[in-house]
Amino acid sequence: MAAAQGRLSDGADGMDDAKDSAQAEGETGTGVPQAFRAAVDALRTARLRPQIEVEPTPAPQRLAPFAYALEAAVVDDDEDLADGRLVLLHDPAGHDAWQGAFRLVTLVRAELEPEMAADPLLPEVCWSWLTGALQARGLTYGEPSGTVTRASSHYFGGLSARPAASQIEIRASWTPREGLGGVPDTAAHLASWCDLLAQVGGLPPAGPGDASVVTLPQRRGPQSR
Repeated sequence: MAAAQGRLSDGADGMDDAKDSAQAEGETGTGVPQAFRAAVDALRTARLRPQIEVEPTPAPQRLAPFAYALEAAVVDDDEDLADGRLVLLHDPAGHDAWQGAFRLVTLVRAELEPEMAADPLLPEVCWSWLTGALQARGLTYGEPSGTVTRASSHYFGGLSARPAASQIEIRASWTPREGLGGVPDTAAHLASWCDLLAQVGGLPPAGPGDASVVTLPQRRGPQSR
């Protein structure tokens, strides 16, 4: 498996900020909390399944004093199956809404078969993929919140030859439990997030422990890169 190194656009909970920087401001400079440095280092060195391509991306500067972001794509046989973005936020003073000093914010999306997108249980199942991925790795977290959105596109006129397309989008955030030195296990949270990406992308479970995650029967075919 490769170390965390991927792509994307668009965002969640403020991740569309046009004035984002490629790294969290001051991340490698003086005045950066050691807990944040350690949390970012764990993200950079995490070992992930080979179908997940991950790399740093511009991090929002308006959500917290310190932020670091990764984007990822699920790629199988040179085909994109899903993509997403994960942002680590840190406020050394703590945040009332987070109930902690760290927060993880994510966007995950993939294209689906129209019939699957019409499934009335789809939102609940997709949310269970997120919580199930965290629970499968024994992670403790608090204050989860998010939305599951499904959208359909139909093409007309000069675009009428294109088939109708449906997309699922999961936007969520949660507070990871802080461990020794006030540092959350960000590597494990990243691995869980990649499990979610793989699930949305239609990949089989990485291990026996992931087999209990609820699945849906149909997926849209791979999309060309």
